[in-house]
Amino acid sequence: MSAITIRPETPADAERIHTLTQAAFRDMPFSDGDEQDVVDQLRADGDLTLSLVAEDAERIVGHIAFSPVTISDGTQGWYGLGPVSVWPELHGQGIGSRLIRRGIADMRTLGAKGVVLLGSTEFYPRFGFAHDPQLTYPGAPTEYFQCLVLEGAMPRGQVAYAPAFG
Repeated sequence: MSAITIRPETPADAERIHTLTQAAFRDMPFSDGDEQDVVDQLRADGDLTLSLVAEDAERIVGHIAFSPVTISDGTQGWYGLGPVSVWPELHGQGIGSRLIRRGIADMRTLGAKGVVLLGSTEFYPRFGFAHDPQLTYPGAPTEYFQCLVLEGAMPRGQVAYAPAFG
């Protein structure tokens, strides 16, 4: 594989991100099959706080999205990570990890206080994510809802994602 560059998405990337996200989640057992539509709706709603693409010399090979979340205690400055998409044939090559590291660094630069996600308890802890019972997300297995404090104290309460997540 050629060198990978990570950059913010541009308007010209939207269709390719849609196709990539659809392919990345097509065979995932935990997927609702609508992740590509969620990204499109986040963009349309103005809730796509950070959207990065990874590309090689030929095409976009990965994508990550961050969007605002609300917390019932009123804490501001927290965001949801996801979805993260990589072409299935390129899994295991570190593209998703590079997108996550860059995304967290960029969110920190933007002044984010923290990030939440629903995801693998084996994959995301390597980036500092962990389950904390002070933050809850109804309807999902508790251990898969994880958070990462970037600045300040851990909030307490129930988290709600942007409306695009339905």
